[in-house]
This record gives sequence, structure tokens and C-alpha cells, in this order.
Amino acid sequence: MTDLIERLVPDKLWTLLRRVVPPPEVIRPQDGGRRRVGDRACLAAIIFVATSGCTWRQLPPVFGPARPRVHRCFGRWSRDRVWARLHRVILDELGARGELDWSRCALDSVSVRAAKGSP
Repeated sequence: MTDLIERLVPDKLWTLLRRVVPPPEVIRPQDGGRRRVGDRACLAAIIFVATSGCTWRQLPPVFGPARPRVHRCFGRWSRDRVWARLHRVILDELGARGELDWSRCALDSVSVRAAKGSP
């Protein structure tokens, strides 16, 4: 299991993600309950779902966290804009190293026709 997680989330990616992930929510402050599974395992499971094409229900149990936990983590990180911040951190890191090639890039825009009489 650890090899799979380390392959999907290498140490360098994990270091960058830890800079942008908010601290975990404390759901149950008292003792007891199940031990919390780490965010690295959740990230590996999210990456697996995103790259394999499987659904959340098809997520194999080898990652450790239960499917609902992974899905909640994905939702919370999406609401907290972790993915956008991670993208920015990765671009900043690559730019600082001079490893970005801006000779080819794509820009996207949307054109909307104005209705008659619109300013």
C-alpha cells in the first residue's frame, strides 16, 4: 500500500500540497473512535480516481481511507480552493527553477452575443 501511495504522491508533490492544505477538521475531539487516516493517502486515492476513470464507489480499499472519507476530503479541498492554490504553487516552483516553457501555451475565452438593445 505504501508503495502505491508514494508512487501516486511523490515526496516533492506531498511537500507542495502540505503548504496549501488547510488543517484537518477536528470532528471528534474526545478520545475514542477510529484513527484518522492521513491526507497523503486521501490525495493518492483522489489522484487514482481522477486518473483511472473509476467512480468513487469503485475506489479499491488498498489506499486505507474509506470511500466516504476520501470523497469528503475531495469536497472540502475543492471548497477551500486547494487545487487552484496547488496549481499556483507548482507553477511558481517550476518558474523559480526555470523549468517552465512558455513558448507554447493555450488561452481560452468565451464570447457571448449581446441581446438586442443591450449596452
